[in-house]
Amino acid sequence: MPLSRSVFDPEKQKERIEELRQQQLEDGFFNDAKKVSKVGREMKLCEYKLEKAQKLEEKLENAEVGIEILKENDDTALYQELKDTLCALETELENARLETLLSGKYDNYNAILTIHAGAGGTEAQDWANMLFRMYSMYAEKAGYKINVLDVLDGDEAGIKSISFLVSGEFAYGYLKAEKGVHRLVRISPFDANARRHTSFASVEVMPEIEDAPDIVIRPEDLKIDTYRSSGAGGQHVNKTESAIRITHIPTGIIVACQTQRSQVQNKETAMKMLYSKLVEKQELEEMEKLSSIRGDIKKIEWGSQIRSYVFCPYTLVKDHRTNFETSDVQGVMNGDLQGFINEYLKRTSVKG
Repeated sequence: MPLSRSVFDPEKQKERIEELRQQQLEDGFFNDAKKVSKVGREMKLCEYKLEKAQKLEEKLENAEVGIEILKENDDTALYQELKDTLCALETELENARLETLLSGKYDNYNAILTIHAGAGGTEAQDWANMLFRMYSMYAEKAGYKINVLDVLDGDEAGIKSISFLVSGEFAYGYLKAEKGVHRLVRISPFDANARRHTSFASVEVMPEIEDAPDIVIRPEDLKIDTYRSSGAGGQHVNKTESAIRITHIPTGIIVACQTQRSQVQNKETAMKMLYSKLVEKQELEEMEKLSSIRGDIKKIEWGSQIRSYVFCPYTLVKDHRTNFETSDVQGVMNGDLQGFINEYLKRTSVKG
């Protein structure tokens, strides 16, 4: 069996696609919006896996043809081309295998990330902005789309907090590895005496969930405030109070959105964020219950310090959960995060 088939099992994907299509043909199917969404999401995932398996299989077959030709012709250029092709294929297959580890309930959902600057004023706010740039570049490399939902600018530079949506296949499955506190050590560009500073920023990661069947949000449990959207430097980008802030009174959870064009759109986006936060809270409670039964289920705790980025006196980025590290700080800040994410997935797969 070709490796691409063992990774994604295309025959199984074809069978499931047909089953889902039969569900869509059932009477009254399109009257159930939640079912339509669930079936549509699963079908999209199956089609994605099938297409990926077929493309990988085609590349493997082409490589096999190249090997046969090379056996009969001692061609240096063809040898180098085939060598490069096989190296690229090996990487693709490894990434495909890693995707099979993304079997969590929400792994194929879009991700909502929120970055909060820690204590330290301008230095920490600049660090939060650097992290946003890092994730933006990672998203670009991965073929994901980013949409800023809410932002609070820093007093002098950077940002105090920012929430943004990352859309694409397995966005949450990959980016959940980034949840926690990120630590920066560098010579501060804001310090006239060029002293070394340590800064912190927290990263929250949630799946984007439009509706959760087992979570009920009652209108009377919501406090909804409107305010004017504001951009960099506190300049109003909208003269009407279109920005929305929603407080879920029973839990104290607060969400906000100010970047959509209308108050209605901002409210819809904020409600998605609220659903996501409530699901996250529920998942955390379930993890804590399981942990109390099994003991140390995972040391990767919600909100714990996960990674250090050292710019000075040496260059090093180290993940404290997996011990994966690299001296290529600039590469990491330019979005080269896949090595860290892959190690996290391998570790949590074994432990989980």
